Amino acid sequence: MQRTFPTTDIYAITDNNLSLGRSLEHVVSALLRAGVRIVQYREKDKDAGIMLEECRLLRRLTQEAGACFIVNDHVDIALLVDADGVHVGQEDLPVAAVRSLVGAERIIGVSTHGPNQLAQAIAQGANYVGVGPVFATNTKKNVCAPVGLDYVRHAAKHSSIPFVAIGGIKEHNVASVVAAGATCCCLVSELVGADTIEEKVAHVRATMAQADK
Repeated sequence: MQRTFPTTDIYAITDNNLSLGRSLEHVVSALLRAGVRIVQYREKDKDAGIMLEECRLLRRLTQEAGACFIVNDHVDIALLVDADGVHVGQEDLPVAAVRSLVGAERIIGVSTHGPNQLAQAIAQGANYVGVGPVFATNTKKNVCAPVGLDYVRHAAKHSSIPFVAIGGIKEHNVASVVAAGATCCCLVSELVGADTIEEKVAHVRATMAQADK
């Protein structure tokens, strides 16, 4: 079965440390009820066995909701749970190596921080790229300096594959990211750390739609 990157406005990433003590199932179920159609599992500080079980849960939830499920970094776990794809960073396995493991049908996303990395990811056969960090962010360790809106504008003009703007994006600044040309934005703490996740998704979506007019 060919997996495709969905045409959607919000890309959600899990983070247990920012979820206000709520379970992964609670958070992701709320995101899916709110209409989020792509969820990435990114938990850096858990044992492999726990990550496998959590990804099995998320695979079931996303399948039931008709949503796309991406696993960060762990190609082995992505394959074991039949995820739709895997996302890798600049320090992880290269796209060609990942493709040899996951096959032609699965989605590969790559984090990029500038035009040269964008061009390289496209040339290597990535299905989508992350563009960022747009703003300063504390949700990921060892993150590079913010790349700003200029790189978003560059990606909007030059990327031949879908891109996701990521890094420090909140309800209060997402309009500027959309105005720079992003059609899909990733929010982490703003969503998983919201008191009412469904309401936050609705507010962010409305702000994005207004900025796109």
